[in-house]
Amino acid sequence: MSIPAPLAERMRPKTLDSYIGQQHLLKEGASLRRALDSGLIPSMILWGPPGVGKTTLAHLIAAHLKRQVHTLSAISSGVKDVREIIQKVEQGGMFQQKGTLLFIDEIHRFSKAQQDSLLGAVEKGTITLIGATTENPSFEVISALLSRCQVYTLQNHTKEDLLELLERAIKEDTILQKKKINLLETNALLAISGGDARKLLNIFEIIIGTFQGQQEIDITDEIVMTNAQQSLAMYDKDGEQHYDIISAFIKSIRGSDPNAAVYWLARMVEGGEDPKFIARRLIISAAEDIGLANPNALLMANNCFRAVDVVGWPESRIILAQCTIYLATSPKGNASYMAINKAQEEVKRSGNLGVPLPLRNAPTKLMKDLGYGKGYKYSHGYPGNFAEQEFLPEEIKNMNFFEPGSSPKEIEIQEYIRKLWGEKYKF
Repeated sequence: MSIPAPLAERMRPKTLDSYIGQQHLLKEGASLRRALDSGLIPSMILWGPPGVGKTTLAHLIAAHLKRQVHTLSAISSGVKDVREIIQKVEQGGMFQQKGTLLFIDEIHRFSKAQQDSLLGAVEKGTITLIGATTENPSFEVISALLSRCQVYTLQNHTKEDLLELLERAIKEDTILQKKKINLLETNALLAISGGDARKLLNIFEIIIGTFQGQQEIDITDEIVMTNAQQSLAMYDKDGEQHYDIISAFIKSIRGSDPNAAVYWLARMVEGGEDPKFIARRLIISAAEDIGLANPNALLMANNCFRAVDVVGWPESRIILAQCTIYLATSPKGNASYMAINKAQEEVKRSGNLGVPLPLRNAPTKLMKDLGYGKGYKYSHGYPGNFAEQEFLPEEIKNMNFFEPGSSPKEIEIQEYIRKLWGEKYKF
């Protein structure tokens, strides 16, 4: 007796019309739908969180367009595999070359050399590339390849999407159809899945499997939590734990607890997390949570990212640990973070206010005649390289966005600004 495929695999849609979610891309008139309806799709990167249907969508695109598709996983494939597929397509003649798709799952795991090997075939149109990634393509896909691809951003499934998927599984799956399943409560299922459809269906199937020989099953939050407790203790770098643990990591750094920060770092290291993902988050933490309180933190974090990229695994864990401890033990301040937030809120409120005439660029005589640049004081031409003048639009000239914190470095900055501007800056 053969073992059935997992429920998530059995429930993969067979057509685009049965695909759940991503209507911002697939509804009539949406960007990807228009391309599909025309029969001419660009090479593309499908970017989105785990379990939102990137792989499924790629194969549905191939089926919809009746195109041949070759599939590679960046985890287990290399340049040799890429070149073999490109050579096979080229040797297949014009008929095969016309629209052959190459789907690469987790393309962010391809090295620069591996991504370079795709460039020629993508540029010539020998293949149409569809890459799937959970990471920001701007960081993980080389610019030459990214410039030749359209990036489509996939969104987390909504609660309605996930409930529709569960109902469909109960009604249409040949194994689940044999039981009477009552979804009395779904909050726990939805919470554990974290918007990941694959995880939702797999957990649901595990829970149904605990009711051996029972024909009618009532699903409640208590039953779900009891049976799913073990899986919650695991680290899943592609699921909810990915986000929970990185959150605990950053909050431990923000809370100046190097002990806890190193523990959560170890959890990610042991769970196989991408070291560059961790390093990027350290850069963000250095700017958001430390900032001007210790400007060297950003330099340390940026150098950490570069060192991780150069050194590789497993030695990178030492570099990550050093940076983590440095950031956790640094004085904290979020003045820069708060300043840009306040400034953005004001821009949204007041719109595109005019640039004061003294600050405007005046490359032409007409602009000079109109007063562009008139009255501007060149700071370096005054004592102390400072000349008091207004740099904000008239409508908001008295607003303060920057408020230094209480760290010694920020107090020093505050005193310097007050010395220059006096009462204008009311901290």
